[in-house]
Amino acid sequence: MTQLGLGLAALGRPEYLTIGHSDAVAGRFDPAALEQHCHAVLDAAWDHGVRHFDVARSYGLAEQFLGNWLTRHPGRRENLVIGSKWGYAYVADFQQGAEVHEVKEHSVARFAEQWPQTRRELGGAPDHYLIHSVTPDSPALTDTALLDGLRAAADSGTRIGISTSGPQQADVVDAALQIGVFSSVQSTWNPLEPSAGPALARAHEAGWFVVVKEAMANGRLVTEDSALARAADSAGVGRDALALAIALAQPWADVVLSGAATTAQLEQNLAALTIDHELTAASDPDLPEPPDIYWHTRSQLVWT
Repeated sequence: MTQLGLGLAALGRPEYLTIGHSDAVAGRFDPAALEQHCHAVLDAAWDHGVRHFDVARSYGLAEQFLGNWLTRHPGRRENLVIGSKWGYAYVADFQQGAEVHEVKEHSVARFAEQWPQTRRELGGAPDHYLIHSVTPDSPALTDTALLDGLRAAADSGTRIGISTSGPQQADVVDAALQIGVFSSVQSTWNPLEPSAGPALARAHEAGWFVVVKEAMANGRLVTEDSALARAADSAGVGRDALALAIALAQPWADVVLSGAATTAQLEQNLAALTIDHELTAASDPDLPEPPDIYWHTRSQLVWT
């Protein structure tokens, strides 16, 4: 059964792309206050049976927050699956309205820098460690020295994988399938942008662990009028829950991430686990956007 996981992209740094984020998290520019808020959401997730947590080096202090939470709750780590990602550095430093939030670099030097940082912050190695946001122009899939370093990390027991973004996600997944280093992938998939689905199915068939991110399209499926929104409203279920439920229904998905920024949002998202299959199966063929259009729209979202 596909599980619902919790991604900490909106809980480890004060600003993010999710629509409405600025209204959800009070005191978010104070790292101590944000950590307390993050721990409350983690506590709620644990209490509701969520056992997959996702962080990244670029998610502000998310790895540190999660590591501190694990220290406070000894014995929980062995019951969790934790994924993290490297390749971006967070540079906004909790400054409101920063012009640049993260800087991407898929190099041997960046991996050598961030791999020990991740292990230190989490108090040990994650179960999955992914190259963050691999696109066709990334050198990550052809740099032999980097691939050798990733193999060494895999030999230590961590699944090595990729996350993908952009209109050519499927091409990136298919290329990575040919390399033999990777066994985990995290990709954007939602009713507006389902183009990676066939490639993710191939990855799942090959034994990869497949995680869906941005199942609500950064909030667009909640805030915009669409066939999905109307179906959710008519059925009396949350738009967020229906979007997540549709992703959970994909047979190749192992985990679908909630990006909840509050305990209330998390509880609303968890309703996805109770939505009737007939509702998730009723898809609108006109809902998906051309990938180029979808990713252009996403690129215009504002960090708040």
